[in-house]
Amino acid sequence: MKKILLSTLGALALVLATSTQAQLRVDIAGVGASQIPIAVATFADESIAPAQVSAIIKADLMRSGYFKIIDAGTMSETSDINYGDWKSRGADALVVGSVQRLADGRVDVRYKLLDMIKSAPLSALSLSAPEARTRVTAHKIADDIYEKLTGIPGAFATRIAYVTKSGKEYRLEVADADGEDTNVALRSSEPIISPAWSPDGTRVAYVSFENKKPVVYVQNLVTRQRTVLANYKGSNSAPSWSPDGNRLAIALSRDGLTQSYIVNADGTGLRRLTNSSGIDTEPQFSADGQSIYFTSDRSGGPQIYKMPVSGGDAQRVTFKGAYNISPRLSPDGKALAYISRRDGGFQLYAMDLGNGQEQRLSDSAKDESPSFSPNSKYIMYATESGRRGSLAVVSVDGRVKQRLTTQAGDIREPTWGPFIK
Repeated sequence: MKKILLSTLGALALVLATSTQAQLRVDIAGVGASQIPIAVATFADESIAPAQVSAIIKADLMRSGYFKIIDAGTMSETSDINYGDWKSRGADALVVGSVQRLADGRVDVRYKLLDMIKSAPLSALSLSAPEARTRVTAHKIADDIYEKLTGIPGAFATRIAYVTKSGKEYRLEVADADGEDTNVALRSSEPIISPAWSPDGTRVAYVSFENKKPVVYVQNLVTRQRTVLANYKGSNSAPSWSPDGNRLAIALSRDGLTQSYIVNADGTGLRRLTNSSGIDTEPQFSADGQSIYFTSDRSGGPQIYKMPVSGGDAQRVTFKGAYNISPRLSPDGKALAYISRRDGGFQLYAMDLGNGQEQRLSDSAKDESPSFSPNSKYIMYATESGRRGSLAVVSVDGRVKQRLTTQAGDIREPTWGPFIK
């Protein structure tokens, strides 16, 4: 098992002023069905940047579980390459590059991905950004490498949000997908639950108990401005965004039992969606925005159902197991993740929506709050590690697993955000 101690990065350092000292540690276990041997060189002159670009790329690729890293010394994108030599060393691909500071203070990173099998260049990028975003640039290069070699977009240049509890303080924190650059978006002496990213990555919706009752807020991460989305009589909970970012699905108990509603992103236009004699909660938009998946006990125990956004009859989706909750849809629309209670434990499952086949993805017993990566290939969820809340990540095939922990306290309620622009 590979252990990486993570420090701090700067994707939101300019917009989230308060940075927490709580650092995430990532433990990696398992590998993909096959690993691609890739040599990654130290980029020429990369010491002038505030972060080592090649090291970030290596860590990203290694964390994915699908690459075997080969050290390659120091080389730039203009170096002469002996393809036969690298092929004999077992490399299928080689990454080289350089870093330079521009006259306006920005950092320019140039890189090439070379195919050792075909003895030809495979990709090349030149990315310029403020030095505070050097790590983001490295993540974007890692995404390009991942996509060129697997055919699937990477998800390294993304962010996550989660809730930590230390003592009596709750914190809504935002970090890059590798756990770096942890920043506090909100502190409270009362619980914070159910964070959800807007599709454009600028806002997070969540439920706060700061007024001694659950209220849904939307917070702009750039301006830090907060607005109340739902503060009706009873419980206001479970916000989730539509794919276009114009609406949210929420659960309200304003009319008695908890039911699912849809509301505009500015809090107007509230419309009740479900109308049953049971509890209908945890609504989630489908990838195409045309359907809502939700949890309901209308059949006795909690199960997951689906209905049109425009209204109509609900169809039951889960049938195996007597207790299935927390539906989450993959961005590509192909899979449903959920938590199922079986044999006394709560575990993460994923269902192929094409054929209805399900797969258990976790081996723990107290899982909750699943969230798909933007490329639909990984799922992050909350679980426990040594009686403390922690986060875990698993590939959708179950082969690659990660555990994220912090010494600062419990960590819960993860949500995986979109790509960083």
